[in-house]
Amino acid sequence: MSGQLEFFAALLDSELPPPAGLTIWNGSDPAARFAVYRNNIVASLIDALADTYPVAQELVGEKFFRAMALLFVRKEPPRSRVLAFYGESFPAFIEHFPPAASVPYLADVAQLEMLRVRAFHALDADEFPASAIVFALADTDGLSDLRIGFHPSIGLMQSRYAVASLWAAHQGIADISTVDPYIPENALVIRPHLDVEVISLNVDTSDFVAHLLQGASLGSAVEQASHAHPGFDLISILGLLVRTHAISSIKTSRKVHP
Repeated sequence: MSGQLEFFAALLDSELPPPAGLTIWNGSDPAARFAVYRNNIVASLIDALADTYPVAQELVGEKFFRAMALLFVRKEPPRSRVLAFYGESFPAFIEHFPPAASVPYLADVAQLEMLRVRAFHALDADEFPASAIVFALADTDGLSDLRIGFHPSIGLMQSRYAVASLWAAHQGIADISTVDPYIPENALVIRPHLDVEVISLNVDTSDFVAHLLQGASLGSAVEQASHAHPGFDLISILGLLVRTHAISSIKTSRKVHP
């Protein structure tokens, strides 16, 4: 193992001895100084995870969360000096972390929180005028291959659990005592302006948006959603997407709208 790799490994594992050859300018014990440095590095990474996943921490308590985060830090240290997205794989880690099995919705709540982080740091986009949407939809011959482009900040969460309500309750928006965490919920995450919004979606709207995000044309998405949900209402769903500024472009084979 090279000197750099040895140093890196020892930083994350308190069971390993300090790298050989360390010296301190004043002659003090290098092992003690390295231990302090190691603790500061690990604590900073755990703090970064706690900042990204505050609701997840509240759900299991600070002690449990930090113990879980410590294991994650040791397994998946940062690969970049930019910590904004550190812990993107933390929800997947939680899902396969046996001690967290008693809180089965924890991983999905964490995933929702990461979607909020991504939305916060996403690029801005010009607001797409509603009149352009009306114009595009008026071309009935082109609806089958019409493609909707979404705001760069958009994220979709489809969960077996009440992730949106759990998140809202921990913001003081909803009463936690009224939330049944085992009711499936879907949520749209978007930052149209300065603030990140979490918007609850019914299942037909969520499925429709999911088809569009996967690259389906409007016609194909409508066909699939209508088949799965007899009460599918395209007009109300498009109204929601317009109100939330989720649409950033519309393209057809005939004309491209900015």
